[in-house]
Amino acid sequence: MFPSISPAQEIGLAVLLVAALVWVVGLGHMLWDSRFHRPEPVPCEPLPMIPAQRGSAGHPMESVQLTEAEEQAFAGLIRTLPLH
Repeated sequence: MFPSISPAQEIGLAVLLVAALVWVVGLGHMLWDSRFHRPEPVPCEPLPMIPAQRGSAGHPMESVQLTEAEEQAFAGLIRTLPLH
């Protein structure tokens, strides 16, 4: 076929071309089927409601008692943050 390549390379090229052709035909078949045979939509169950947020009187483990020094350190930290 080509004088500059070996017979093994010609066989490999032929196999590659056949594989590419099979892939293109399969892809076309998939697209053609999906165009005319759309699957029925699956009814989905409603999502559960998101629970309401608790107020400040939530679970005792959701709050931490700070010492006066910790509160002052936290306030100083908040003052150093940029407000963009």
